[in-house]
Amino acid sequence: MGPTISSTQPSRKRPTLRTIADLSGLAVTTVSRALGDAPDISIETKRLVRRIADEVGYVPDKAGVRLRTGRTNVIAIVMPMEEEALNMTSRLVAASAGALSGTPFHLVVVPEMPGQSLLDPVRYVVETRSADAVIFNRIQPQDPRVAYLREKGFPFATHGRSDWQAEHAWFDYDNEGFGRRAVAYLAGRGRRNLLLVAPPATETYGRAMRTGVAEAVGAHGLSLLEPAGLTSDSARADVQDAIHTAVSTQPCPDGVIVAAPNAALAVIGALEDAGLTIGRDIDIFAKETFPILDIVRRDLKIEHEDVRKAGAFLARAALDEITHSGAPHMQHIDAPGKQEP
Repeated sequence: MGPTISSTQPSRKRPTLRTIADLSGLAVTTVSRALGDAPDISIETKRLVRRIADEVGYVPDKAGVRLRTGRTNVIAIVMPMEEEALNMTSRLVAASAGALSGTPFHLVVVPEMPGQSLLDPVRYVVETRSADAVIFNRIQPQDPRVAYLREKGFPFATHGRSDWQAEHAWFDYDNEGFGRRAVAYLAGRGRRNLLLVAPPATETYGRAMRTGVAEAVGAHGLSLLEPAGLTSDSARADVQDAIHTAVSTQPCPDGVIVAAPNAALAVIGALEDAGLTIGRDIDIFAKETFPILDIVRRDLKIEHEDVRKAGAFLARAALDEITHSGAPHMQHIDAPGKQEP
């Protein structure tokens, strides 16, 4: 069973590596390397050291760790704080933090506030050396954050792909495939006039989804309407106004592809306000990143994007970027039914 710590004799001093070494019978250097997850330390030794560290309440001296290793043992995840993004953000953060459990690293959230440039929070992390790697999303084709971090040689992983995807770690969803699957489904339902509410064209996944939709629409001989200025990030009132306008014109859309649950709820409200019955007059193919649509509606076709899988992968990829410099970057494209990497 190994050494145990009595809960009736609280320590007067802050536990140190020496405390753990004395209790485990190991050398201080072995304890330090075990806590640092050194590959030449056995799993049994690591478990023993971590158990004792937990029992005595050992907390690494961050200043000392940084002096010894040059690391902070922190991974920063930069997330937008807009209200519409918070549901996905919480799931992504929770999964990333969970994947770091049992490692010396922990996760901090760096908010990307309205009014900031995309680069501002990432530059802050790098310039203050407040983390060893950074994770971020909403990737653009020529993303300034990717360009900056590559120039600085700073470890990072992205939720989405840039035009430099071969040269960095990433996790992405098959949004081009989503577009094709959506069109095929609606065509199979006999729908001919489709309306698209896609992600912003400035972001890579928006470009990918539009490519998939356009190719499939052409292959099936359908028509496609994408209201000017409308995206899945648009305010609910703007989505509803665009849908009201679209269904009042001819030909009236009989199928809608929508890339996010909040936008889908706005589309549903607008269609029902216009007197259309979903599943009879018009069909909707929607993508969601948290379970809401299939709870409140049974008349939609829904494709689920597993954000938890993305968060766990990105945390592992960030660790890999820190500890295995020069190795192939971890990369994965997810799709329905695809096994977790």
